[in-house]
Amino acid sequence: MTSPLIVISDCDLPGTVIEDTLRAAGLRAERAPSASPADIATQGSPEGLVVQWAPITADVMDRMPELKIISRVGIGYDMIDVDAATARGIAVANTPSYCIEEVAAHTIAMIMAQGRGLPAYDRAVRAGAWKAVDARPMAVRPSRTTVSVLGFGRIGSLVARGLRGLGFRVLVADPFASAESVREAGCEPVGIPEAIGAADILTLHVPLTDATRHLIDAAALATMKRGAVVVNTCRGPLVDEEALADALRSGHLGAAALDVFAGEPLAASSPLRDMDEVLLSPHAAWFSPEALEDLPVHAADNIIRHLSGESVPVVNPAYRDAR
Repeated sequence: MTSPLIVISDCDLPGTVIEDTLRAAGLRAERAPSASPADIATQGSPEGLVVQWAPITADVMDRMPELKIISRVGIGYDMIDVDAATARGIAVANTPSYCIEEVAAHTIAMIMAQGRGLPAYDRAVRAGAWKAVDARPMAVRPSRTTVSVLGFGRIGSLVARGLRGLGFRVLVADPFASAESVREAGCEPVGIPEAIGAADILTLHVPLTDATRHLIDAAALATMKRGAVVVNTCRGPLVDEEALADALRSGHLGAAALDVFAGEPLAASSPLRDMDEVLLSPHAAWFSPEALEDLPVHAADNIIRHLSGESVPVVNPAYRDAR
């Protein structure tokens, strides 16, 4: 009996951990020559597909009639047409737990760096200045500063609790989180518009969907306090980058800290690169040596467990109805 075939559409992580893990479980594993739909879909008749960045459309799925599960190397899954997968009875799984601590720590680091004016201080000292009162855009006292957290999932809730521990007032907007759970964390449940308008610092922790794309657009930015800070370690397209740049140029926003972008790597022509008020990192919030070890194993393990009949947390439980 031939063992099930698993195709890896693309993966920029070093090594062959995904293939090794799948093969150790008795599965066949092949990596597509490229991330193009043709190359992904012409590797035989896979029962499982591992994807990092390649778009997995309905057309790609239709070329794989035996496909049972798609496993994302990462947390977000907006590159997968989940509705199409559900309609075809294909499970979609991600790896939501591999870097919770890292992203939360990176987020809080960005909040504190901009909230305490560290990038501006660093540049000033290197240029020969020595003035403690010249922080830009702010040097906050946590107890007098409101941080709004949009999204109270694994990462957002950890960020919110960490900030409360530092003394910040924390507002949480998440229609799927109970008000009781938010209050138990010492935070205040509010609606999204109120959270945006009341924030001295706004941090994003929501999934990218049609409803959340450009959630922070020109209209939303206009409702924010003058001098406020936007932090995004979640998904780049949550923020309208052109509108963000305009708000920073005008002085309406004080600063931003960004780890994710609409297009990655961030284009050399992006005005965000030239703004001293913007702190940038290269989609690195997830990274630690431990997370790098865990991520490919988790992605492969989703496939192994699902094909073995074990329960796997999926993002589209309704796939079972079609299956």
